[in-house]
Amino acid sequence: MLFRRVFFLTNAIFWTVFLGIIVIVSGPADFRGHFVGWITRVYSKILLASSGVKHRVVGLDRLDRNSHYIFASNHESAFDIPLIFGGLPFHIVSMAKKELKKIPIFGWAMVAARHIFINRYNRTKARESLEQAKASLDHNPRSVIIFPEGTRSEDGEIHQFKQGGLAIAIDLGMDVVPLAVCGTRDVLAKRSFALRSGEVELRVGAPISVVQWKERPKKEFAETVRECVVAMKRDWASERVAPSLEAVAA
Repeated sequence: MLFRRVFFLTNAIFWTVFLGIIVIVSGPADFRGHFVGWITRVYSKILLASSGVKHRVVGLDRLDRNSHYIFASNHESAFDIPLIFGGLPFHIVSMAKKELKKIPIFGWAMVAARHIFINRYNRTKARESLEQAKASLDHNPRSVIIFPEGTRSEDGEIHQFKQGGLAIAIDLGMDVVPLAVCGTRDVLAKRSFALRSGEVELRVGAPISVVQWKERPKKEFAETVRECVVAMKRDWASERVAPSLEAVAA
């Protein structure tokens, strides 16, 4: 257990620095971000492999790999990030809190990779950030991952979804894909570096067309997306319990 934690942490630090520097140097010249996007996926796959945590992705067949989506996921662990970026075969940028920009190497690499940063504590600047995000995505289309809860869940429950990132999807006419990250909190809890063994899963929902939502309340749309995520995570939990009950019955 201790060896795995040390091995994972060592790998995470090394590859964050090594690949982060590559992204920082190459990012300004990579106007569309395709090379940087590829580096991000490689980095995430390395973290997944070095963690020793079993993982799988369910539902990829629902997506068109030539399309761009707004992925909306629950958020319960830092392990969500490599699971999503390593598990989805798309060029994805995140919509993240602006504080991440200040992290040496990691934050600078995010800036070079053209991730979208939001000021969560100033509504005026938050709206300005969202407008800039819309302009950026309109000019250079790519997929975006958002965590509408706004932060990692302390208790593992899926809390209310905020409307901001989902409103961008409606304005740009991009389909929204609900994602359910399952089990990540059990292997890497919030504010912890103690990686534990276990199994995690990323469930991909069917894309939701935003056409019918242009004139409807955005709050209602946010709740619709949330319900899809909740349902997928509930199904995952039920499937985990079922084999245990069968074993007891046997």
